[in-house]
Amino acid sequence: MNAFSFFPANMATSAVVFASPHSGRNYASAFLTASVLDELALRSSEDAYVDLFLQNAPDSGAPVLLGAVPRAYVDYNRAATELDPALIADLPKSTLNPRIMSGLGVIPRVVAGARAIYAGKIPRAEAEFRLNRFWHPYHARLTALMDEHRRRFGRAILFDMHSMPRDATNHDRRFAAKRPDIVLGDRFGAACASDISDQVAAIFTSAGFRVARNAPFAGAYIAQRYGTPSTGQHVVQIEIDRSLYLDEATVTPSRDFDEFARIMGQIIPKLSEIGRSKDVSIALAAE
Repeated sequence: MNAFSFFPANMATSAVVFASPHSGRNYASAFLTASVLDELALRSSEDAYVDLFLQNAPDSGAPVLLGAVPRAYVDYNRAATELDPALIADLPKSTLNPRIMSGLGVIPRVVAGARAIYAGKIPRAEAEFRLNRFWHPYHARLTALMDEHRRRFGRAILFDMHSMPRDATNHDRRFAAKRPDIVLGDRFGAACASDISDQVAAIFTSAGFRVARNAPFAGAYIAQRYGTPSTGQHVVQIEIDRSLYLDEATVTPSRDFDEFARIMGQIIPKLSEIGRSKDVSIALAAE
């Protein structure tokens, strides 16, 4: 099993990189055997089918990096140090953050609804295997992509694609009846220049979606690690309400899937255009 799938741009003309770290749906038999949950329950934490909305990105000049393993197995949007002592045996004492304490560390202890994945702890060697075999290769490739784009275009813009449950904003009084369809996270400007975030918001708004910024999702580890505007690296985490295209109960495409995919097929080239080099000949010569 690979750590990721990579689809290069057919002709690299944009500073944009698309990534979907949580759409992996290859559930190995050993993982299913080790879990007390069935595959459907494990898939509740998956950004199901987000990868399918990125299929025309290479034609628009931007590469795509997809996580190949499920989020329930290893979470690429957490730091490698976010290890959960309630799950992993023989860990040295370390500082716990709210994500780890809730069971959502780099090796998750729970899926949606706080349902435990395992009956007990897993060996530390198993956790280290997952990090070395999957987490580190994914981030090595993403780091290389961002470095390559920054050298070629003078900047690198990562659109980190995710999905959120329909009820993710239920308890946020700021939204009331007008819950957002799309939540953009740029860590309140720390991960991305405001003009880029503004353009992303305008693209989704013009397509008819309600857009929120940094609430309830401001961007997690990937946005924090790779979003450094002062060095020419920008990250926007894009959360899509999965009820727009998914039957959440069965984790299968809904009757609206094809129409949503059609709209996303129009949005992806517009997002790629944000990173278009003003002098395309420079980008081509660099290949």
